[in-house]
Amino acid sequence: MSETTNKKNGKKIAIAIAVLAVIALVFGVIYVKFAPKALAGTKNITIEVIDDKKETVTYNVETKAEYLRGAMEDAGIDFSGTESEYGLMVETVNGVYADYVTDQAYWAFLVDGEYCNYGVDSQPLEDGQTYRIEYTCLE
Repeated sequence: MSETTNKKNGKKIAIAIAVLAVIALVFGVIYVKFAPKALAGTKNITIEVIDDKKETVTYNVETKAEYLRGAMEDAGIDFSGTESEYGLMVETVNGVYADYVTDQAYWAFLVDGEYCNYGVDSQPLEDGQTYRIEYTCLE
């Protein structure tokens, strides 16, 4: 390759890197602006747990927690799962284990009847809302 071709390729690479950096910055700003915002203060919420037998336990919770996980802890719900960089993947609620690999079962999380957009560690709480934790099986 000639020196002129190498310089042109170098400029194209530099421009591509600059464009990618700008795109990453734009996405970062958008995320910060539109990310879920936790509300401080006391909230009165309802958490419904529907197990594998379709039995419902309702918890009326007064909490200062900002995210769903904290409210679940405040309510005394027994839950566990696998921690990752994305937060807690809930696998067991009130002694009922949902095993997706074996029977395509999982715990669905809903806010006022709509699927949550975030995990329990980042789902913000709002006063007056109803959160549902429902055993769901695709089979």
